[in-house]
Amino acid sequence: MAELITVARPYAVAIFRLAKETNTLPLWSDVLAQLALIAGNELALEVVANPKFSVAQVKELLLGLLGGQQSDEVHNFIDAVLENRRFTALAAVAELFEEYKAADAGEVEASIESAFAMTDAQVAELSATLSQQLHRKVTAQVSVNPELIGGVKVTVGDLVVDASVRGKLTALASSLKS
Repeated sequence: MAELITVARPYAVAIFRLAKETNTLPLWSDVLAQLALIAGNELALEVVANPKFSVAQVKELLLGLLGGQQSDEVHNFIDAVLENRRFTALAAVAELFEEYKAADAGEVEASIESAFAMTDAQVAELSATLSQQLHRKVTAQVSVNPELIGGVKVTVGDLVVDASVRGKLTALASSLKS
């Protein structure tokens, strides 16, 4: 997965900068979401990988699937993706683009794993604390993971805060081995 993100990052950065300059963030969100959906289709992957189809034919197919009149920038983006054989990275490009867009808006998504189901009040309190610490609006995605034994594990981008019983036991075991 790390390789795919590495491949996708330059495309996402370039598209984000272009969208920001031209004030077309919503348009690019839609285009990238549609392209990511198309790239997740097995038949689409087979067509793109099939040497019987030229880059121009695949491009026309993609533009047809996107529907409507697309800008020159969209045409150029599709050309670059197809010519550099990066079609499979489109989902990662879309995901990174949305992360950049949220960060630019002062928002961040937090993944919260809890050993037990959290009440709305607990989620709101934890989100408020994270917002205060990160100086951004936090949108929480909560999941239950009984393997944590107790507590929570919060992931925000590269930041991981493991306040779970399992995490503390793992840290204790590591320190005892040293």
